[in-house]
Amino acid sequence: MEIVNQNVMRKDNTLLSITHLTQLLSYVIGFGSLIVPLVIWLSSKDKVEGMNEHGKAIINLQLSLILYVIISIPAILLLGLGILSLIATGILGFILPIVNAVKASNGESPSYFLTIRFIA
Repeated sequence: MEIVNQNVMRKDNTLLSITHLTQLLSYVIGFGSLIVPLVIWLSSKDKVEGMNEHGKAIINLQLSLILYVIISIPAILLLGLGILSLIATGILGFILPIVNAVKASNGESPSYFLTIRFIA
């Protein structure tokens, strides 16, 4: 009886890119930008090479964006600074997943700046 090692990690840059692009679901259907990448990350972090690193970066970005939005809402009362930070959060939440999806397809590590590291 031969035992085959089932813990072989495969390299799948397409899945990594799709995981980054699923963050844009909140711009399309209004929700899902945290749930869908979380499900993909948890289901394939032991099967796909680099998924653990990319998944942590994605979840950290989404949690940071949620925190920035929560902080920005009361800041609207302070001379409209909250509106500027809401606009900046929306722009960063749209551009960074696209940039990192391209990086993932090229086999590079993700780089999300202004992200709080909730998951190390």
